[in-house]
Amino acid sequence: MLSCIGPKSNIQPCGSLLEKTQPRQSDECQVTRDRFAEFGFQVSELRLRTSMSGFQILSNRWAFGIASFLWCVTIVLAGPAFAADVPTGVTNIFKPLSTPAQAIYEVSLLVLAICAGIFLVVAGLLVYTLFRFRQRPTDDGHEPPQIYGSNQLEFAWTVIPIVTVFVLFLATARTIYDVQGALPPADALNVTVIGHQWWWEIRYPELGIVTANEMHVPAGEASKRRPTFLKLESADVAHSFWVPQLAGKTDVIPNRENRMWIEPIEPGIYVGNCAEYCGMQHAHMLLRVIVHSPGDFEKWTAAQQQPPVDDPQARAGRDVFFTTSCINCHTIKGTKAMGTFGPDLTHLMSRETLGAGTVPNTAEKLQAWVRDPQTIKEGCNMPNMQLTENELNQIVAYLLTLK
Repeated sequence: MLSCIGPKSNIQPCGSLLEKTQPRQSDECQVTRDRFAEFGFQVSELRLRTSMSGFQILSNRWAFGIASFLWCVTIVLAGPAFAADVPTGVTNIFKPLSTPAQAIYEVSLLVLAICAGIFLVVAGLLVYTLFRFRQRPTDDGHEPPQIYGSNQLEFAWTVIPIVTVFVLFLATARTIYDVQGALPPADALNVTVIGHQWWWEIRYPELGIVTANEMHVPAGEASKRRPTFLKLESADVAHSFWVPQLAGKTDVIPNRENRMWIEPIEPGIYVGNCAEYCGMQHAHMLLRVIVHSPGDFEKWTAAQQQPPVDDPQARAGRDVFFTTSCINCHTIKGTKAMGTFGPDLTHLMSRETLGAGTVPNTAEKLQAWVRDPQTIKEGCNMPNMQLTENELNQIVAYLLTLK
């Protein structure tokens, strides 16, 4: 038998070494296999966790999408987000009650119809393709025949979109011209609307009337048109005038005059709002357009042109009002109060809301407003006047007479 030469004490047959070495290599291989098996298990577990994470992410996205959809549906069904105790009319862009709004509504229907037709065609072809060319058990796995250079298809998906866009362009251009190119007739009512943070100043230059947050206009008749032409200005930042049932949105820009017109055909109350974010109380910058019959509008005009009522029982409150800084911001016709920074108070109690639609115009809400406007409309430019309880009651008693 061959021997491995070395020190005497270490001379051993080669077969003995092989016999002792082989089991050790087998043990190492077994350890290696165990490690690979453990690694494979970890990889499998990682893949499982990744799949579960992907499923969880997908589930979260579905949950978020469903929650968003339900929230949108709730907002739409709930209507405008006005205070529950504020008298409002529910506005509806799909129920136009003015000549410009009707023109916008008609072109919108055309756009919606064309878009709906495109959606139905594309979605129908997609559904048909998914079912007609779905994978079947008998498929051999080869790629299906490909179509290249189809002149018919290329012509169709080039010409049809061009014609569609051309039709939409012509219809929209005609509507824009009809609405923005209209000229005011000689007897049209002219109104100047000035946007403030966060209220609307309404001026009737030809009638000598100034009010706030409520625009009164006459309704048109079948025998006679009664359009109202608006000049829009801003005293501070960018606003946007929008009464959906009467006309489209028009921006109100500082140092610029924009113009629009409305022609209501039905008496009623039409709610609008500022449609351009203008600060922290943007959501409480509402507008109410009150449309009267021609006879009722004449009565409203005559009442607004009258001087404020001088009630002897409220003179104590009037004196307190004139001795405070209220007269620096507000106007009351026929008195020394000639401020222009805040709303005109000449006929304050003829309005339905306070704070541009924030709360109803009642004695209780008026007292809370005068005590501290910031508790009702935080951030508004009217400060807390730090009135005593007696001064507060006297001023409120005087303001209640301004009808």
